Amino acid sequence: MELFVDAAYDSLHKYGEELCGDKVEFIRTDDFFLAVLADGLGSGVKANILSTLTSKIIATMFSEGASLTETVETIASTLPVCRDRGVAYSTFTIIRIQNDGKVYIAEFDNPLTVYVKNGKITPLERKEIQIDTKTIYTCEFYAQPSDKIITFSDGVVHAGVGRLLDLGWQYDNAVKYIGENLYPDSSPLILSRKILSAVNALYMQQPGDDSTVCVLSIKPATPLTIMVGPPVDKEMDEVVVKKLMSSKGLKVVCGGTTSQIVSRVTGQEVTVSINYENPSVPPTATIAGIDLVTEGVLTLGKALELIKNFTDADSDSWDTFSLNKKDGATLLTKMMLEDSTQINFLVGRALNPAHQNPGMPVSLGLKLNLIKELAAELKKTGKKVTVEYF
Repeated sequence: MELFVDAAYDSLHKYGEELCGDKVEFIRTDDFFLAVLADGLGSGVKANILSTLTSKIIATMFSEGASLTETVETIASTLPVCRDRGVAYSTFTIIRIQNDGKVYIAEFDNPLTVYVKNGKITPLERKEIQIDTKTIYTCEFYAQPSDKIITFSDGVVHAGVGRLLDLGWQYDNAVKYIGENLYPDSSPLILSRKILSAVNALYMQQPGDDSTVCVLSIKPATPLTIMVGPPVDKEMDEVVVKKLMSSKGLKVVCGGTTSQIVSRVTGQEVTVSINYENPSVPPTATIAGIDLVTEGVLTLGKALELIKNFTDADSDSWDTFSLNKKDGATLLTKMMLEDSTQINFLVGRALNPAHQNPGMPVSLGLKLNLIKELAAELKKTGKKVTVEYF
């Protein structure tokens, strides 16, 4: 079974600093997923430069097959030396997950990575190695679907120092909190924000250190194919519908005209719901063999709004976002964010007759721009997105 890594991270800047001294780098290839979390010495501009250089070097070298030793030696010889302290220093955590589930982790001076197996925090067996005077811990194991890997910078461990907690939150308490807030279906971004929300509260909304949480969730690869709009050439209707129906995973149809095309080609009736779950979102419909049928541009626009609310939310407001509603836009958003790992849009470029109504001034350009924006926002959440035009 091919696995997919659903990944997200979020950060709190040190109070008074514009730049974060932590940096996360993700690289996704056809064979593996790579995450690097680097934490530069100090805070602000210097720390940001150190962590950015470290994460970029590691991500680039590792993705091209360099060894850990080669990578660490390159970092040591590349980082600029701090004039005040006379050292060039950045901690790092490297996590590489292959498509078959094989995981490799290397950690230098960051809090130890948390591994969740069968919903429970599970200790990892680490080896200690010395490279260029640095003590680095490594481990290898095979992950299974529903496993999670959570790594964070030391700002999380120190949360509350000098304020609510004399010695800070401390590693064991942070891990305990993670264990108490694990939900099987929660997205990585929601979990990372929940942890950071607790961190921010302990810092009394004035973080004393940059704090970053990165969550990786291992899932079976689940594609989602979304057909939007009629093709320019009517003779392509059957081709596009057959492409939709033969696709693996989840299937969605957006648009009244589009659903009529799917109905005609498949011979399955469209049944429109009479329930308005949300007055601002048109009702959904059903077609046998299709997981979700929605109205087109208005629903897509509302879904884009919901996803932007999700990707732009700060760690204090994440919980105002809900995917529990049953209107078409929320159902579509949930399928894109939580139920699928990669999304393929099949986009028709014909002018939709329904949009020629003066009371509904929707241009083809608006629809195409909506899809582009949706694809860009979904990529921010770590999804693999493709767009095909017809």
